[in-house]
Amino acid sequence: MWSRAFAGIVPGFLLSAGVVGLVAWSLPGPWQATIVPGIIAFFIVWIAVMGASFQFANGKRAWAWLGSLAAVSLGALWLLQWLRWIE
Repeated sequence: MWSRAFAGIVPGFLLSAGVVGLVAWSLPGPWQATIVPGIIAFFIVWIAVMGASFQFANGKRAWAWLGSLAAVSLGALWLLQWLRWIE
């Protein structure tokens, strides 16, 4: 149970940051206009990911899935920034 909880906290934090970052930068207009709504949405998404981490059969699966999804979301942010599609 504790390993699933920590999976929701650590990679869940990174996954939430990546997802909210992708959404914030995909919206039209300057990204600065999405800071406050993005912070509020971040905590909502993070709580949802923490709750969803308990749906996994064990902690290893939770860490594997959430860690992989976090790496993909942050990798997508990095790639978009490297391609200069977002600033």
